[in-house]
Amino acid sequence: MKKSLCLYFHVHQPTRLRLFRFFDIGKNSHYYDDFTNRTILKRVAQKCYLPANALLLDLIKKNKGQFKVAFSITGSLIEQLDRYCPEVLESFRQLADTGCVEFLSETYYHSLASLAQPEDFRHQVSKHRKAIEKYFGVTPVTFRNTELIYSDSIGAMVSEMGYKTMITEGAKHILGWKSPNFLYTCAMAPDLKLLLKNSSLSDDIAFRFSDRGWSEWPLTADKYLLWLKDAAKKDDIINLFMDYETFGEHQKASCGIFDFLGSLPAAVLADGTFEFVTPAQASDKHKAVAPLDVPDAISWADEERDVTAWLGNDLQKDAFNKLYSLSEKLSLLNDDALWSDYGHLQESDHFYYMCTKFFSDGAVHKYFNPYDTPYEAFINYMNVLSDFMIRVDDALVSGNVSRVNESPVAPVRLVAPVKKAAAPEKAAPKKAAAPKKTAKTSIKVKKK
Repeated sequence: MKKSLCLYFHVHQPTRLRLFRFFDIGKNSHYYDDFTNRTILKRVAQKCYLPANALLLDLIKKNKGQFKVAFSITGSLIEQLDRYCPEVLESFRQLADTGCVEFLSETYYHSLASLAQPEDFRHQVSKHRKAIEKYFGVTPVTFRNTELIYSDSIGAMVSEMGYKTMITEGAKHILGWKSPNFLYTCAMAPDLKLLLKNSSLSDDIAFRFSDRGWSEWPLTADKYLLWLKDAAKKDDIINLFMDYETFGEHQKASCGIFDFLGSLPAAVLADGTFEFVTPAQASDKHKAVAPLDVPDAISWADEERDVTAWLGNDLQKDAFNKLYSLSEKLSLLNDDALWSDYGHLQESDHFYYMCTKFFSDGAVHKYFNPYDTPYEAFINYMNVLSDFMIRVDDALVSGNVSRVNESPVAPVRLVAPVKKAAAPEKAAPKKAAAPKKTAKTSIKVKKK
């Protein structure tokens, strides 16, 4: 039996917040930087989405269906594409029509809800699944959580929602001596199979490809195939997971990244060691070798491969706690605008911008951060959140209330774990401490 090669791309653009000053609170409730969102989306569409989709479609046709890939596209991005670049949605639909592309399920708003609010997590997954069915005509069967965040309890929730396969990070501190190049199962839900990212081989493309100081530069398809074969000598499958923006945006076209992607399928198929599979096909093809114990949440971010990129400091925890403390009030409301804003305020990017990590991961955080400092990101976000809280309270006072059983989120106590995700079947732990009150101040944020 041939070895398996699984290519998965994550496609996302955040809904960026505009400069929101203290004096805007209670006066102007439009939170988003529409100009920046449109400008960046159109740039990424021209540099990445459109040329990469055209290339993949050509590769599928040239290789007569033997080349396969998978995507997870966030609801936040789908909304922006529908608004600003419908031609990109059409190019994804053309890929879906080939039958060689799997579309994965995830949280609609690219949120951290799995770490805080199980009911909201389930609601967002359901909303995302319906969006994929609407726009691409397929029903997702494989699950990918935001930032590949996973724990035993999250896996149990995903299994309860009916998914049989989930992808996550092959974190070294979890695997120990084990290889990421096998199928595993969830320790709390044995029916859920786990596909693990091969970090080293994925990052060779996503981060090191254009680095002229890298000892292996330049990377060619033939050289990379040798690495794949060496990694899979005694293993079953190589999972290459990365951001789709790697192609043309993070790694510029001038560095040869599209030439590399275009030549890789032919090199792999001609050699005969591997066959391309989608995550669902990999799950059907291979048997799981063992359960994987993941008591504390892992992700694909930073050296630690945990959730400290989003919940690693007091700024992030305060914002996180205050946001999700609104879930009980919102569960009583029937206001589409409030629910939409609540979803977009959950996007993990907002918490990522508040990260205070330096050293090895600092450069990566700075590259993706539109703010000059994490503190500016925090102040801007909290100004927006303060206005949002006023709107929620006003809606409750005005009587725009629905029956609780009509709300997608049932009232529950907030749990804001930094390491361990809350298991849905356990009794609710003690309520997270509320952030300390501070005097309201206005801090200018540099707009980019």
